[in-house]
Amino acid sequence: MAKAEIVAIGSELLLGQIVDTNSAWMAKRLSDIGISLYYKTVVGDNPGRMKEAIERAMDRADVVITSGGLGPTQDDLTREVIAEATGRELIRDQDLIKQMHDRFRHRGFIMTANNERQAYIPKGAIIVRNPNGTAPSFIVEDSKSVVYALPGVPFEMKWLFDNEVAPYLRKTFSLSETITYKVLKVADMGESAVDDRIGHLIANSTNPTVGVLAHPGQVDIRIAARAPSIQDASKMIAPIEEQVRGLLGNHIFATDDQTMENAVGELLQEKNSTIAVYEDTTGGLVSERIQQASPEHFLEGIVGNNETSVRRILQYSRQPDCIDSLIRNPDRLVEELAWAIMSRTDAAIGLALCGIPDPNDKSENLAAGKTTISVTDGKHFKSRSYNSAGRGKPDRTRMSLNAIALVRSAILDGILLI
Repeated sequence: MAKAEIVAIGSELLLGQIVDTNSAWMAKRLSDIGISLYYKTVVGDNPGRMKEAIERAMDRADVVITSGGLGPTQDDLTREVIAEATGRELIRDQDLIKQMHDRFRHRGFIMTANNERQAYIPKGAIIVRNPNGTAPSFIVEDSKSVVYALPGVPFEMKWLFDNEVAPYLRKTFSLSETITYKVLKVADMGESAVDDRIGHLIANSTNPTVGVLAHPGQVDIRIAARAPSIQDASKMIAPIEEQVRGLLGNHIFATDDQTMENAVGELLQEKNSTIAVYEDTTGGLVSERIQQASPEHFLEGIVGNNETSVRRILQYSRQPDCIDSLIRNPDRLVEELAWAIMSRTDAAIGLALCGIPDPNDKSENLAAGKTTISVTDGKHFKSRSYNSAGRGKPDRTRMSLNAIALVRSAILDGILLI
């Protein structure tokens, strides 16, 4: 089984100016064609450290893929470093010079002298044309491993990987297997609770393998299988998926790229129902997610930020003369806010989220406080409270998912008679 290592090159990656999305994208593609990625390395534009990283990668991987450092500037050093690491001379390729001149002329530009640096490649390397940019890609077939140099510009890298790298690797390493996976998404259960129910499947899995990954408000269960084809792998995954679904039931709300809002959007479409939202600490995230998933069924979203906005919405409540007492009772308040936003918009469903953050807790995740969520169809209510309330991104993401999940469970449980 071929092993790979990615070496992402660029000081901007280490300084945090750019996030290394290239490596994550390539990791999935490598997995899809049956190559195991064991290491990912990020190194700055320093020739000594670049050489060390590439030589180390060559010692422990069959395939080394570099990204970045193939441009025309003085800090684009990948060509030189790969040549040195593989013990080759760097040579100037006249065909590449001509191609670059033609490309610039075709676009109406004059090529500057520094662009000619891109026409230097390690002697004996296989040149790979790059139709989307001026930096050519190349392959060095060394006795230790294959080194494949790709540009760092994402759309150039992705095109080259799909059209050049993957076919080359399949042929070179006689790849006859693929790795296919399915992700089951779980809500209303923490990672430890999920592990308690399916831990034996995780511990005893070989092929397919079962693993979990926690996100704010959500746990992903990944079932991966290695097989000669996607169809064969899917057949291997099916019985494991059935076991997981049997153990977790309706806590599984979606698969793969589907989201909680997609799942609720489908329910709204199925029942031809509309929804309106009032929220505060989540800052409009609940409304945004539902609107994107099902714009034709989302009527209105209001983001409140103080008592004035609460009082304004409560004018549409069942008890407009009892606003002061409602504000003092968070559980009753959120129910009335859900009813009021439904009444204001004539929506079939009203959803409200109200958080009371602890002013002394500035945490981004699981900040102290209380958040209460309620959903209603005008006759029935379903509510839930959480002992945290914060405006950090993890807290807003978690609570927005919890709010949408509450709508889903209320519909599936028959509490909302829509």
